[in-house]
Amino acid sequence: MNKLSGTLVSGVSRTARTRRQCRLLPSVRHYTDVPSSSNVSKPPSQEEVDKRSRLYLQKLQEDGGFPDLMEPDVLMDLHDSATFPPSRFTPYENKVVIRNDPSMFLALKEKLGETQEKHPDAEEHERDSEPDPLNFLHIGSRDIANKLYQYPLVSRRVVQQTGKGKVARIHYMMVAGDMNGLVGVGEGKATDGAHAMHQALVEAVRNMDYVERFEDRTVWTEMENKFASTRVIIRPRPVGFGLHVNPHIYHILKAAGIRDASAKVWGSRNPMMVVRATMQMLMPGNAPMGMGNGVGGKGRRLDKRVGMRSPDDIARDRGRKMVPLRTW
Repeated sequence: MNKLSGTLVSGVSRTARTRRQCRLLPSVRHYTDVPSSSNVSKPPSQEEVDKRSRLYLQKLQEDGGFPDLMEPDVLMDLHDSATFPPSRFTPYENKVVIRNDPSMFLALKEKLGETQEKHPDAEEHERDSEPDPLNFLHIGSRDIANKLYQYPLVSRRVVQQTGKGKVARIHYMMVAGDMNGLVGVGEGKATDGAHAMHQALVEAVRNMDYVERFEDRTVWTEMENKFASTRVIIRPRPVGFGLHVNPHIYHILKAAGIRDASAKVWGSRNPMMVVRATMQMLMPGNAPMGMGNGVGGKGRRLDKRVGMRSPDDIARDRGRKMVPLRTW
């Protein structure tokens, strides 16, 4: 018993000692007398505090006083509300509040009398004044509409699975060319088909490059390329032969200005793969070998190979002049 009482007494004394150690300092600020030469400012006197309070209350009364929260404010309480009674779908009453629609800034302009009548053609003018991506290209918009050959090679609906659901868009792959050596292929995706086609056309014009042709009508020699599981072979043909090729290759060669050629597609005939294999074979290529994507990663498959070379490049590498020998 004595041992238990001693333990309790020691615990109480320890608690009291801990409380004394953890006692909070008083919140009242104490000021000590400092020399007049010190830069430490003295606390304001009670008269100065009362004077500041009177000036604040006087200014508040001149401005209209404190706002009355019981009266609605034109700007802060601008909202529309609708109450839905219980129905067979839910036994509860629901209230929907729509705020800031229209914007509170419009309501402020109406309150101040700064409303201006908008011209009916203003919206159309703003839409027309937006910069068109085709205006920044090296070809005028009139030339694009009148002179360039355009054709949608692939049109499909694609779906992207996200954390919030599926996002459906329209995908277009278009070819554009002047039918005289310039050809390019572009892709575009958008929720609107017309917007996706416009994006594909802009990218196709930006990707346009010159294709070397023999007599400005056919390819120089037989070419073969493999892209994924698609293998494409293009052969030169005599004058008047025409284009006996795959439908997708037909529009690419027509846009490039190649009129006599034959082609064969082996393996997969997926339109995307056929177009990419053909463009990889025709385009001269501009990506240096071994550079990757420029930031330390691997390069794209489309930039893997060099592409078709001109006879001048081959003659310069060989050191021999190349002379075409026609046998037909």
